[in-house]
Amino acid sequence: MSSQPRVVVVAGAGGPTGQAVTGRLAARGDIVIGVGRHAAEGVEAVDLTDLAAVRELAARVEREHGRVDGVVHLVGGWRGSKTFAETDLADWDALHTQLIRTLQHVTLAFEPLLRRSAEGRFAIVSAKAAQAPTQGGAAYSAAKAAAEAWTLALADALRGTSAAATILVVKALVNDAMRAASPERSFPGFTDVTDLGDAVAGLWDRPASEINGERLDLTP
Repeated sequence: MSSQPRVVVVAGAGGPTGQAVTGRLAARGDIVIGVGRHAAEGVEAVDLTDLAAVRELAARVEREHGRVDGVVHLVGGWRGSKTFAETDLADWDALHTQLIRTLQHVTLAFEPLLRRSAEGRFAIVSAKAAQAPTQGGAAYSAAKAAAEAWTLALADALRGTSAAATILVVKALVNDAMRAASPERSFPGFTDVTDLGDAVAGLWDRPASEINGERLDLTP
C-alpha cells in the first residue's frame, strides 16, 4: 500500500449516494475529486456524456495530482413501465446515455491511469435486476447488464496488473432522507449508502487479483 493519500475520482458524486462514498473516502485521508452533472459543494461540473470533456478531466487530474488510484462510477437512474408491452424505447435511449455512455467515457479516459497506479481500483454499482429482469424493467435491466459486461471487459484489460475493476451489486440503495420521507417503509433488501461507502473503501484492502472481474453482492 502507498503511504501517500490515494487520489480517487467519483463520477456521479452529487446526491446522498455520492456524498456517502466521497465522505467515506475523504474521512480516511483520500484526495477525492467528485464530479457530476451540476456543480455543488465538493462536486465539479463535468459533462460525462462528452468524451473529450472526460479525457480533459483525466489529464487535468494527472497534471494536478500525478496519478489516479481509483475511479468510482455512481451515475445511476431508473426508468420502467408496468408491463413489457408498455415499454417505451425512449427509456432505453435515456438509460443508454446515462448509464452506459458515461461509463464508457470514464473507463476509456481513465484506464491508462489506473494501469499505472500501484493500487488502481475501479468500481460500478449494479443491480440484481441485471441478472433477474422484470418485464417492466426491461430497459433498466438491459442497461445494467451492458454496464456489467463493459466493466468485465475493463477487468480483462487490467488482468495481470496491480489494478482491478469490480462490480458492486445491490437490490437498491437507501439513505436517511428516504427513510424520513417514508417512515412506514422498511426497505427490505436495500443497501444503505453508508455500507456502499464502506464497500468502496474496502476495495483497497484486498489484492487486485482477488476482486478484479468480481461481482460483490452488497444486499443485506
